[in-house]
Amino acid sequence: MEQITIKEIAKLCGVGVSTVSRAMNNHPDINEETKQKVLEIIKKYNYVPNNSARNLKRSDSNTIAVLIKGITNPFFSDMIQVFEREAKKKKYSFVIQHVEEFEDEIDVAIQLEKEKRLKGIIFLGGLSSHTEEKLKQISVPVVISTVDVPNLKGKFACVAVDDEEESRKLVNYLCSLGHKRIALLAASKEDASIGMKRLKGYRRALEENGIPYDEGLVAWSQDRIPTYSMENGYGLTKELMESGQEFTCIYAVSDSIAVGACKALFDAGKRVPEDCSVAGFDGLDLAAYYQPSITTIHQPRREMAEAAIRLMFDLIKEKPVEKRQIFQAELVVGRSTRRLP
Repeated sequence: MEQITIKEIAKLCGVGVSTVSRAMNNHPDINEETKQKVLEIIKKYNYVPNNSARNLKRSDSNTIAVLIKGITNPFFSDMIQVFEREAKKKKYSFVIQHVEEFEDEIDVAIQLEKEKRLKGIIFLGGLSSHTEEKLKQISVPVVISTVDVPNLKGKFACVAVDDEEESRKLVNYLCSLGHKRIALLAASKEDASIGMKRLKGYRRALEENGIPYDEGLVAWSQDRIPTYSMENGYGLTKELMESGQEFTCIYAVSDSIAVGACKALFDAGKRVPEDCSVAGFDGLDLAAYYQPSITTIHQPRREMAEAAIRLMFDLIKEKPVEKRQIFQAELVVGRSTRRLP
């Protein structure tokens, strides 16, 4: 997209160029209402000041950005190591940009693209609810870690597992063990990414097994605590136990949350899996080495990372690629779940 100029911003706001400059530099001698109007236009059009634009021309480089939504999720650490290794082989550098759960990752990407003169962007987490028009504002190749991106034409591609289907697989397994009261430690109600997909898979599996969906068995994450954390799993499980709901199994939408759930059960004097089974999602090393080992869905994250970075280099070179690469995950049965008598 063509970069908007400071003169065009001034025209849109009905003010002079000097007023726009004062607003950007937070000068005290400007009306607050006018300043906010200018800043809103700047944000809307993702304006980069001229001095930044000049610096970009002088510092063109082979740089790829990795945007991570859900910074506490340890699932991404192995993938980043792969990106670093493969980028180094190609003499590329990359920057890691954490995106807060409440932030719009597209806006972050657009700003970063202009500041760093990027050759491509890899999104880890997020990006499930944006329109094609919104995605088109990014002008460099993009690889995304979700399956339901609205537009994969041109410079877009995705590498992912089908979170909804894999979640369904896991919950079907729990149902096969005789569990009918399966509590869900979910992402926030506003989540439009993997948390939403795993919730859908949970609901589909319950329906297939003739088990009614019970909203009372769903504990929703709150903004004050990082979603994919042990702390969150601990708090949500305590909340469930204090609610008086009866359940024989907990399904957490990540392994980290599952470990936190186990700790809350132990602190309440309960045993896993004798008193309550626990299952997670992702297949982290943490799940395998925890005691008891966590039943989970193992994602082939290193293979996915290698496919993602390979796709990125091919898109940069404008080679033909398979735009949608969906990997199969594996159900790994640990010692945290048991069959009901």
